[in-house]
Amino acid sequence: MKNQIKHFLLLAIMACSSLLSAQSAVQYMEKITKEFNKISEETWDYTRAVAHKKQGKLIENKRKEMLNANRSALNRIKNMQPFKGDASYRDSTVRYLELSYMVLNNDYSKIVDMEEISEQSYDAMEAYMTAQELANDKLEAAFEVASKAQKDFAAQNNINLVENDSKTAEKLEKASEVFKYYNKIYLAFFKPYKQEIYLIEALSKGDVNGMKQNQESLSKLSKEAITKIKAIQAYKNNTTLKVSVTDVLEFYIMEADKKIPLLVDFMMKKEKFDKLKAVMDKKGQSASKSEIDEYNAAIKEMNATSNGFNNINNELNNKRAHVLDTWNNSVSRYLDKNVSNKK
Repeated sequence: MKNQIKHFLLLAIMACSSLLSAQSAVQYMEKITKEFNKISEETWDYTRAVAHKKQGKLIENKRKEMLNANRSALNRIKNMQPFKGDASYRDSTVRYLELSYMVLNNDYSKIVDMEEISEQSYDAMEAYMTAQELANDKLEAAFEVASKAQKDFAAQNNINLVENDSKTAEKLEKASEVFKYYNKIYLAFFKPYKQEIYLIEALSKGDVNGMKQNQESLSKLSKEAITKIKAIQAYKNNTTLKVSVTDVLEFYIMEADKKIPLLVDFMMKKEKFDKLKAVMDKKGQSASKSEIDEYNAAIKEMNATSNGFNNINNELNNKRAHVLDTWNNSVSRYLDKNVSNKK
């Protein structure tokens, strides 16, 4: 996004020679610049909607508005006459807009679909973010061709181009940096986040082996994620995201290393108790006094263990909710602070 729009937002200054001819060339360039200004405004509206978590339907409508702006600009520029018989500048711009339209219409449409399943697994999330980067790379490559044609046109017509980014282009460039940084942090966080979900699912099913396996993976992945987060330089010396996501990861480590073993122990005792209960239910009145005494002791122990299990579960649920709420709030504040919500 950084370079998709801004390079076309240039101030054309005439050289002293060939005054009338240069003036005509400036006017020709201004027509193209006007079209890109419209695209820039639509792109910014879309970016604001994404950054400030507007409803999915609204975000998709903004993407369609970008498409319409692109198509309108493409049609108007395509219908422009060549400048003094030279169509290279116009045609290069048209090729850029055509590819841009295809990326917005096809690639971004797929990205929207990928977003719907991105939370299902780390691979899906990574593929989703990679698709975004590849789409932007395509636009960047197409722009380079159009940019060269623009510079060639200016040189041939004695126009000195002085880059003068509009406020919208500056906001788009900053937003690109803001999202890029967030994506790095989020991708490092997402794998252990997803792993904990698998752990909770195993716990809810009473799957002791699944709990043990996911416990080990959660601890390992969380420690690796913390190392990755530490290596990421803070955005403009603001460490809020790094601190809040590290708090989540440290919670995962504490949960996996200290609390889950206690819950696993409870589940194993429960399995043992359930087997004993099945035997006692089968024996009924024929059970001996010693067997009854053993069973009653097991019930007492099970009740005490159950209380401990519930206390640990409540503790984990409360702490999990707190660190995740803090993380989500820090993301919202980060985006609100660094991506303007103004048009």
